Amino acid sequence: MATLGIPSNTIEILKKYNFSFQKRFGQNFLIDTHVLEKIVDEAGIDEDDCVLEIGPGIGTMTQYLCERAGRVIAVEIDKALIPILNDTLSSYSNVEIINEDILKVDITNLCNKYNNGRPIKVVANLPYYITTPIIMGLFESGCPLESITIMVQKEVADRMKCGPGSKDYGALSLAVQFYSNPEIVANVSPESFIPKPGVGSSVIRLTRYPKPPVEVDDEKYMFKLIRAAFNMRRKTMVNSLMSSNLGLTKKEILSAIDKLNLSPQVRGEALTLNEFAALSNILSKANK
Repeated sequence: MATLGIPSNTIEILKKYNFSFQKRFGQNFLIDTHVLEKIVDEAGIDEDDCVLEIGPGIGTMTQYLCERAGRVIAVEIDKALIPILNDTLSSYSNVEIINEDILKVDITNLCNKYNNGRPIKVVANLPYYITTPIIMGLFESGCPLESITIMVQKEVADRMKCGPGSKDYGALSLAVQFYSNPEIVANVSPESFIPKPGVGSSVIRLTRYPKPPVEVDDEKYMFKLIRAAFNMRRKTMVNSLMSSNLGLTKKEILSAIDKLNLSPQVRGEALTLNEFAALSNILSKANK
């Protein structure tokens, strides 16, 4: 099968199947061999790896992954793409095509079935509209993950990487940095896709920590606290947490903030991951 990273080959296969892009699936296919090689290189794929690819599209990156990995599991939501994938990947015996919504797939079960429960690597060119739920779903699934190397909207990659005090800093930044070490490894222009997206993209690699960098008594409670703190960014932590459904009194919140030597006027965007963990440890005890 011809390499799909070459634009003329991509156009040929799209014409062959009279394929129509679905806006609701956020479909933008890569047509840049240098970017494709960069993604696979940065993901560190070798023959010992089992790779989960989310949204393979017509199989462009899947071809590159199949050349390097021991096994590839390609999960595609659009049933119109399945015949195309069966065609473009027909020469590879190490790929499993699954027509499912990744948000409804039991990823732990996939790890057990296709990789004997060993850690997998995730590689994807993610639709912009669904990036956050997919990343959070992967981390929260509890499945053994080694790394996630994904193409996302540049603005979203920046958000994952940034620290306190930035306007982009929020719940996604804290969650990604709790579970992994994020590194932006490439920036990609709209010209590398068909159709061209209206914004620039970045490739970000999230290397899973064996153990989170902070100690927290109740992980779920901490993330409830974080979400509450950023639900109303302009409000102080005290007002944000009082407006949440966490059942905290003003006295409890002020006492906890004081124990961390923080100002009563502090906002969520000023707190580090360490401070959120410490605040969670205090408040989760107060709330029991």
